[in-house]
Amino acid sequence: MKTIELDFQNVAYIASAGLRGLMIGQKTANAKGGQMTLKDVTKVYNTVVLDRLSLHVDRGEFLFVTGKSGSGKSTLIRLLTMETAATEGQILVDGRDLLKIKKREIPVYRRSLGIVFQDMKLLEDRTVFENLAFVREVIYGRRRDTSQRVASMLSFLGLSTLHKRYPQQLSGGEKQKIVLARALMNDPAILLADEPTGNLDPGASAEVMDLFELVHRRWMTVLVATHDLAQAGRIGHRRVELAGDV
Repeated sequence: MKTIELDFQNVAYIASAGLRGLMIGQKTANAKGGQMTLKDVTKVYNTVVLDRLSLHVDRGEFLFVTGKSGSGKSTLIRLLTMETAATEGQILVDGRDLLKIKKREIPVYRRSLGIVFQDMKLLEDRTVFENLAFVREVIYGRRRDTSQRVASMLSFLGLSTLHKRYPQQLSGGEKQKIVLARALMNDPAILLADEPTGNLDPGASAEVMDLFELVHRRWMTVLVATHDLAQAGRIGHRRVELAGDV
């Protein structure tokens, strides 16, 4: 990939320039976020993981989904990202029935989502800046505003000083913050996260969750699957506990 250079001394100016998809201090076109509804959803692998789960997440809501290991938290995320399909029931995202989305339409659907993976999946041979730019260019192709968009996102999340570092030069908390920034590069209406603080100490966990709260207040619906009851309680949004026995 061609390296994208930017003078970060000018990042404050760039970040306030009214870039498409991220208006610092303002809400974007996705201001109300997305809406998700699950109706009697069952998922069976070798055993039942989710059993007739019904759940509604309103536009602009921040929801924590908790439960012990094996209760179906990660499965719920995979259902919403269409990595797997429900065995029974209905899942609606902004009115679209996921079971009726054709395979070739899945990549387009996923562009409406920001996804924070549990295992991070950063490209180790690229800098923070290049990791974010790569995602932007995969989705939208080469664009003149890519450098500005990356700089704006890093500035918004307070991560500008990390732009030249490689993943191996980052702490666990810093890596997770970059993963969050990467998930926002496609201007999603919905942010999904699977155990985003699972491998972090309490201090780093709090910093990461504070950024999730910042993003939520700016422009989107957030669903976080987590076992971190301390952070869920501290942030204070609605919490749904899955009671699977798997």
